[in-house]
Amino acid sequence: MTTPITVTVRYFASIREALGSSESCSTSAATLGALRDELIARGGASAQVLARHKAVRMAHNQVLSDESAPLAAGDEVAFFPPVTGG
Repeated sequence: MTTPITVTVRYFASIREALGSSESCSTSAATLGALRDELIARGGASAQVLARHKAVRMAHNQVLSDESAPLAAGDEVAFFPPVTGG
């Protein structure tokens, strides 16, 4: 059994509008992708804005990362929609 860790989760742009700016999250997730799945499993707004069919970028300790990035206690994770220029 995995011991839960606490990470800070920050949300930006349209995701922030739906979920707020940040939260402290206790998780058993080992990777960014697993954390995203845990947040989706909450249902409600989290499931809608972080859904697997939605394009969502992730950062791990302020570095753009993919879903395989490992998590450790005290890490900062950010979720944001892709940014397009005009």
